[in-house]
Amino acid sequence: MTLLRTTAERVAIADPDSLVEQLLEQMLHQRGYLPAKAEQQSWRRSLPVLAADLRDAGLGDVEMLVEYHLPLTSQRADVVLAGTHPTTGEPSYVVVELKQWSAATSFEGNPELVSVPGMPGGPKLHPVLQVRGYCNYIADFARALEDQPDSLAGMVYLHNATDSAAVADLTEVPVSTTGRFFTGVTRGAMIDFLRTRLAPHPGRAAADILLNSAVAPSQQLLKVAADEVRNREQFHLLGNQQLAVDLVMHAVEQARRANSKRIIVVTGGPGSGKSVIALSLLGELSRQGRTVLHATGSRSFTQTLRKVAGHRDKRVQSMFKYFNQFMDAGANDLDILILDEAHRIRETSVDRYTRAALRTGRLQVDELISAARVPVFLLDQHQVVRPGEMGTREQIEAYAAHLGVTTHHVELGEQFRCGGSEEYMLWVARILGLRDEPPVAWQGDPQFQVLVADSPAELEAILRNKTDDGYSARMTAGYCWPWSNARDGGTLVEDVVIDDWSRPWNSKSDRRVGDAPPAPLWATDDGGFGQVGCVYTAQGFEYDWNGVIIGPDLLWRDGHFVSVRRANRDPDFKNTVKVPDDRFDVLVRNVYKVLLTRGMVGTVIYSTDRETREALHRLITE
Repeated sequence: MTLLRTTAERVAIADPDSLVEQLLEQMLHQRGYLPAKAEQQSWRRSLPVLAADLRDAGLGDVEMLVEYHLPLTSQRADVVLAGTHPTTGEPSYVVVELKQWSAATSFEGNPELVSVPGMPGGPKLHPVLQVRGYCNYIADFARALEDQPDSLAGMVYLHNATDSAAVADLTEVPVSTTGRFFTGVTRGAMIDFLRTRLAPHPGRAAADILLNSAVAPSQQLLKVAADEVRNREQFHLLGNQQLAVDLVMHAVEQARRANSKRIIVVTGGPGSGKSVIALSLLGELSRQGRTVLHATGSRSFTQTLRKVAGHRDKRVQSMFKYFNQFMDAGANDLDILILDEAHRIRETSVDRYTRAALRTGRLQVDELISAARVPVFLLDQHQVVRPGEMGTREQIEAYAAHLGVTTHHVELGEQFRCGGSEEYMLWVARILGLRDEPPVAWQGDPQFQVLVADSPAELEAILRNKTDDGYSARMTAGYCWPWSNARDGGTLVEDVVIDDWSRPWNSKSDRRVGDAPPAPLWATDDGGFGQVGCVYTAQGFEYDWNGVIIGPDLLWRDGHFVSVRRANRDPDFKNTVKVPDDRFDVLVRNVYKVLLTRGMVGTVIYSTDRETREALHRLITE
């Protein structure tokens, strides 16, 4: 959980280059890559200054946890100082954010954003808010500190800032115990502050407590989550949705009593209420004080849930994780782990940023099952759309059996997307060849409309008219066109070109590009209608009216759909060894199943292929 554990005395007397070499060696060993030159320079210049100040303060034996990795995140704090509180004698910690800035100003009058002369990348978060967030997170997830409300403090140190006027704007943000602000000018005040938090004793025991702490949401965080999530009025559970919730609640209690593990698998199609179940469980179990987290494999889905569920209290956002954040989680640290969109589970959590110590070949499903007494998998296996995704009921149950863990299954028969039309869901599955029954014509359903457009312009016009009537709408397409980065001027490239009609894909960025929303929020934020979404940004979401462009990778021939691999541009599908043709055929059908089932009121379909359009007209006679 930390790149280097040492003492202030050792750092103060060490050669800076030797210190950096030691950190680089640890970085390469733990994470498998080297940091940028700027970060190395920061270590070389800032760590010795802080260590010398600590030694001058008589705190040379305080432990320095350098590049402390916040549990279950990818974020790192520059330094956590571990020692003994001079008044209480209890473990005490100071989170330190080191900045080499000599000057900084508020960004366009906003005190929470900072501009730093000569530093690329645009405005930065005010470092006091940054370190305060680190303190709050550690307090929320390091269970060893749960009953120690005064154990954490935080400070920012701009040791190169020797002109108070050059950083005067930064003093506009109110300070607190977890967010103090010091510069080279106020070094004396910083030393006084540190002496109020740390005694001149060795910090080994305190460091051990933090580094060995179980990782789980604190009772205070659970209370906040319960207030934010549990009482949402849209959570109306019906039928097997309520059964699933009741079964999970029972399993949590039984697992606690018997000190055992149980697995719940909940399966259901689009709109069957899996995410409503997930959020209901998160809120109810938080209210009961159970240690619970929510996780998905989708950046778009996770970030949207963070925004929706944690819009009034950002601390709640920390309870929404990704599947690959449990690689080093403690066994059964959680009472329950809610795995939404579990069909996105991958074979392994390892990527190019994974530190070497975690490159063990361990299966992701094993990490997730291990992390909680009751892992809950909510999935639709017909939404497996990427190579390497392996979250099917059969795979999960087989692995659970291998571990000797009891599994219970709930099938959600109801569905609430597509106007609640089970007929439409069945029709889509049949025309895509995802069921044994042959394709049939759409017979119509008063709850849901299905239309065919003869051009992309007509499809867009129909949807735009629906938005004028107050409906939400989005356009999506199969991944059959290139996908460019945004231009330097902040505009999107119109990559989806069909005859004389062209539109851009949704933005790749996590920030707005012009009027286009960030990629994770394309399906839900204003401005998303002007772009074409792909399966990775649409999956998990719904809107009133759904426009689907079937590209040349799926064509209707001789009474059924056939896949055309060469027409697909998805880079995940390029490798024919990893994704053989029969696997591609299944995945591309699942992609269009996802795209065709996003609408709540109606769907408009257009195919780039004339023969396919003619077949759709015969199949859809509304």
